[in-house]
Amino acid sequence: MKITFKALKGVAVAALLATTALSANAKEFRIAVGDGAGGTQEALGLAFIEALEAQTGGAHTAKLFLNGQLGDEQDTVTAAATGTLDFSILAINNITPFSPSVGTLTLPYVILSLEEAEQITQGEIGQRMIDKTIEDAGVRIIGWAYSGFRVLTNSKHPVTTVADLQDLVVRVPKNEIMIETYKSWGINPTPMAWSETFAALQQKVVDGQDNPYMTVYAMKFDEVQKYVTNIRYIFSIEPLIVSESLFQSLSAEEQAQVLAAGKDATLASGAFLRAQEASIKEELASRGMEISDPADGEQEFIDLATAAVWPKFYDMIGGKESLNEVLTALGRPAVE
Repeated sequence: MKITFKALKGVAVAALLATTALSANAKEFRIAVGDGAGGTQEALGLAFIEALEAQTGGAHTAKLFLNGQLGDEQDTVTAAATGTLDFSILAINNITPFSPSVGTLTLPYVILSLEEAEQITQGEIGQRMIDKTIEDAGVRIIGWAYSGFRVLTNSKHPVTTVADLQDLVVRVPKNEIMIETYKSWGINPTPMAWSETFAALQQKVVDGQDNPYMTVYAMKFDEVQKYVTNIRYIFSIEPLIVSESLFQSLSAEEQAQVLAAGKDATLASGAFLRAQEASIKEELASRGMEISDPADGEQEFIDLATAAVWPKFYDMIGGKESLNEVLTALGRPAVE
């Protein structure tokens, strides 16, 4: 599935004329948020609104719509591309189907720390991904939320080895890289929309899922999950996107204000994760979640995933050189 901006241009113009929220004179924009209150997505959104109001002297503000009220995360990309939604905050894996080059950051074990995530997204590589996403999807990334590693949760038993996964039914997003990662570990995961996940865990349609501690807390997964494994296969990065048709309808001054607000919110997100993740982990443990680390420093998981998954997606992400560009920038060996 790939949506091109050119293909949607006519639709976007019509939608722009029909939707007063997309006027350059709009006072309150709508921001779709996939997660619930208390997590990184909400924190990024609130920081953006505060910065936008400061940048515009109160002329512009925005309202958050939490818990997927405005649609599943992938649906909000389509809505923003066609000009019927202003902004959205979503997991990066849900924008990858529309602009595959950002999928480089979702390959398993590429980003290994918050500092690496900040370095790549806020640097030249991140800007090229932004430019490509405008071209491919008709949306512009203006900010980044940093949510931490996607830890594995489940309701059946502790997981410390690949063998422990084999009897689990694990929900994953509808993202081929993540699906193939679990296949490299010997299981067939269950692709499922985010809006269906809590109910599926509650009803034991699936046994587990993976998301950062911040999301586990925000979505109250501790109510339906018992065991946590500190895997580090994906560092969760969640872009704030704006409809490109909306962005282009703004004056040059307003565009600069929106970009500045996005930058301020990005910096605030890193600070939020550093300040909150450890305490949220402790809170989840106090609620009864049992937390384990993978055996042998996770090496079994790393070896299987990088060997099987990376080569399958070189073409999708723009070639092996796209991955090597990121690895080299992070001071790690390139793949041959």
